[in-house]
Amino acid sequence: MSPSVRNVIAWILQALLAAMFIFSGGHKLMDLPGTMKMFEGLGLPGWFAVLIGGAEVLGGIGLLVPRTVRPAAMGLIIIMLGAVYMHATKIPGGLAKGVPAIVALVLLVVVLMLRSRTEARTV
Repeated sequence: MSPSVRNVIAWILQALLAAMFIFSGGHKLMDLPGTMKMFEGLGLPGWFAVLIGGAEVLGGIGLLVPRTVRPAAMGLIIIMLGAVYMHATKIPGGLAKGVPAIVALVLLVVVLMLRSRTEARTV
């Protein structure tokens, strides 16, 4: 795959994921009492809702800034691993309702691979 095609695909995925995470995190923060209650119902502390919502918004913004794409993707991968785990173990509906989290997780890994620094560089 040529570097320009790789770059275009990465930017498209980054923009889509950024929109998704900014929306999702913003929704969590705008309905904070409901989100905290939901997190507490899953056995998590209520303040964790603030942490996850804020991290999703910041991670989404980070996906749009070239210098922070990799750390943002890595942080969001950790959040999505947690989301997939919660869907598999505690959230009613199981992994069937966790498909968006699984898709986001896979796409974040693809972005991380497309933006890897291990590609050959010319000197």
